[in-house]
Amino acid sequence: MPAPVDDQPRRSPGARPVTRFAPTPSGYMHLGHAYSALVGWRAARGGRFVLRIEDIDRARCRPEFEQAIYRDLTWLGLDWNGPVRRQSQHMADYAQALDALSRLGVLYPCFCTRREVRAEIKRADAAPHGDGDSRYPGSCRGLSRHEQNARIRAGDAHALRLDVAKAHALTGPLTWHDRKAGVVRADPESQGDVVLARKDVPTSYHLAVTVDDHVQGVTLVTRGSDLFAATHIHRLLQALLGLPTPEYLHHPMITDPNGVRLAKRNRAVTLRSLRAGGRTPAEVIAMVPETGS
Repeated sequence: MPAPVDDQPRRSPGARPVTRFAPTPSGYMHLGHAYSALVGWRAARGGRFVLRIEDIDRARCRPEFEQAIYRDLTWLGLDWNGPVRRQSQHMADYAQALDALSRLGVLYPCFCTRREVRAEIKRADAAPHGDGDSRYPGSCRGLSRHEQNARIRAGDAHALRLDVAKAHALTGPLTWHDRKAGVVRADPESQGDVVLARKDVPTSYHLAVTVDDHVQGVTLVTRGSDLFAATHIHRLLQALLGLPTPEYLHHPMITDPNGVRLAKRNRAVTLRSLRAGGRTPAEVIAMVPETGS
C-alpha cells in the first residue's frame, strides 16, 4: 500500500511557486503556446519557472522544433530557471515508477488487435487534449496470468495499462485543487484504463508528466483546460507513487475566429511566421488574453 498523500496543494504558505512550461517539439509554436507559457511564467511571481521538452514521441519530435522553442521563448522575453528537462533523457526515472506500480499489482498487458494497439500507443505519447472519448473498454483486463505470459513470450504487441478501478480502491477517495474550479474530487474511472507504457518505451504522457512535475519540484501546474480531465489520472498516480500533489490552474483555450482550438495540426499561425512578418514581441503578447489566475 502506498504511503498516504496529503490532498492539500504542495505549496506551503509563503513559499515561492514553481511553475512549468512543457511543449512537445513536433511543430513550431503558435499563439496558444505563447499564452500557455505566459500563464506559467507570470504565475511564478518571483518563484521559479522551469522548462521541460516532452519528446517521448520520437516519430513526431524533431531537433529543429526544439531549437525553435528556445528561440521563440527568448524572443518573447520569457526566461526559465535551471536546466531544461528532456523526457527522452530520463527513461530510467519512468521505468522505476512503472516498476513501483507493477509491484502494487495495478498494471496489466493489453493486446487487442494490432491496429487498436497502434492507435492507442499513438495517443499515449501525447497529451490527451480532450478531442473525444478514447476510453478503453477493458477488453484485456480479464485475461488470466497464464494467457498474459504466454502472449508476451510469443512476442505479441502490447501496451501496459493501469487498472484504474483497482488502483483507486487502493488509494481511496482523492481530491485536487484547481485555482479556477476549486476543490475537485478525483474521478479517474471516467478516463478508463489508460496506457502507461509500451513494449519499447517505458512511459506515456500520463506517467511521464506525473514523474517530471515531481522531479522538477513543480508546485503549480499551469496548462490548458483541455487537459483538465487528465488530472484525474495524474492525481491517482501521485497517490500510488507516494508523490506530493501540486496545485493546478487550467487556463482557457485560445481559438481561431471559427471557435476552433489553435493546434499544430490545424496549421495555426506560428510565432516564427509572425516574427518574420515584422511583429514585435509586445504585439504578439497583446494578441493573447490577459493571464491572471
